Amino acid sequence: MSTVMEIREAIGKLSLEERAEITAELCGWADDDWDRQMQRDAQQGKFAALNCAGDTAQTLGQTRPLDEILREP
Repeated sequence: MSTVMEIREAIGKLSLEERAEITAELCGWADDDWDRQMQRDAQQGKFAALNCAGDTAQTLGQTRPLDEILREP
């Protein structure tokens, strides 16, 4: 088995958070204009209503785990 294949298999076993971490490290992504705009919007509270709705849905048991959703075809 090649090293690349081994790396691919290992990455497939990572959690979503670990995949995001390794992707960011390998790609060296810096924040772009879109990221900076999202950060400004968040600091200004522009997502407060959306966050509140999400919190309410979670409290009412109306949400599903992300990894469950990602496994759907």
